[in-house]
Amino acid sequence: MTPSERAIELVRGAYDLHVHIEPDVIPRRTHDLELAQRFRERGLAGFVLKSHYVPTAERALLARRVVPEVEVLGSLTLNHGVGGLNPVAVEIAAREGARVVWLPTVDAANEAREADVLPPEKKPLWAKLQAEFRQAGLPLCPIEALDANGRVVPALRQVLGVVARHGLVLATGHLGRQEILKVVEAALEEGVRQIVVTHPDYPTQALPIPEQRWLAQQGAYLERCLVPSWSGKVPWERVFEAIRATGPEQNVLSTDLGQPKNPPVEDGLALFADKLLEAGFAEDEVRHMAVTNTVKLAKGGKA
Repeated sequence: MTPSERAIELVRGAYDLHVHIEPDVIPRRTHDLELAQRFRERGLAGFVLKSHYVPTAERALLARRVVPEVEVLGSLTLNHGVGGLNPVAVEIAAREGARVVWLPTVDAANEAREADVLPPEKKPLWAKLQAEFRQAGLPLCPIEALDANGRVVPALRQVLGVVARHGLVLATGHLGRQEILKVVEAALEEGVRQIVVTHPDYPTQALPIPEQRWLAQQGAYLERCLVPSWSGKVPWERVFEAIRATGPEQNVLSTDLGQPKNPPVEDGLALFADKLLEAGFAEDEVRHMAVTNTVKLAKGGKA
């Protein structure tokens, strides 16, 4: 399936804030430089390199130097590969130019509980990799965001302080419902100005509409990713309902693309736009979510 010309034009100037591409320890559809060139051809502004395992700010810098017309941005995901909830890793990533800090994803306690009950044929590629790590005897204790009393753990408080001081975007990763609510409160207390709730409709998050509405009222952006609905894990109607309930102003479109069997990454935002237009969303609403809000996050609040 290819996106319409109308949708391609509508998302021109957007950033895709969530892509998984090579180099990676998991097979991906494309790599940094190739994607930057394709974004340039499409008139897309840039993308954020997400890895579950390693910092990406250095890769992003090299890609920007090769394809300066596209702003490739780096990030850090706080899994065991970087020491978990490690404020030193965040400080270094910030100084290298990273833009987004994701809280734990594949090593999050919430994600580990969910992945353990999936049958082998439904486990994602990263879950199979986690199993290989455990078989090799590597320590992969699930990372908890809250202590036994439901309070944000001290290491995460330190992380939030670093994120706030450098003006980075905080994304909630694969934390669970209660963790997300408590962490967003703590982030605001620590002065974090830009918060993204990572795919709130995904089964391992599954935030009810009232909670999504509350998060939007706190100023958090709700990230709607293409892949969960494209792959059938999240019904499209649920996404449309959640956007309508929380308003385009606090919703942001991304793709989560890069998997070999999924559509080309550069098509993702336009494919999402086509789905929204078919569902009755206005062009200005789609552009606000795809372009205006992604530019604000990429640029630190400057549209």
